[in-house]
Amino acid sequence: MPAATREERIEFRERNPKWKLPALRIEMAECINCDTCIRHCPDQFGAIFNHGIDVIIIPELCSGCGKCVPVCPVDCIYEDPIPASTPEDWWTEPLSPEDPYV
Repeated sequence: MPAATREERIEFRERNPKWKLPALRIEMAECINCDTCIRHCPDQFGAIFNHGIDVIIIPELCSGCGKCVPVCPVDCIYEDPIPASTPEDWWTEPLSPEDPYV
């Protein structure tokens, strides 16, 4: 059974296999930390977080919908067709008190 809900994707740390678009990533060397992308990521995905001084996209939560792309003032969000494995410490963000999507 695919991890359909955000909570299931967090629990099982897997992307919904029905999503056809690749996950997105933020190039931190270009990012100005404006957080506009966070405000435009739909709550049902809730994939973008502040993580220390970085802004990150957790690929398992990103549907690739692209709602964050046109609002980025510096165009630092790119497709990530083969994302690296998500660092363990990134998983402290979803469902934490700082989670902007809950």
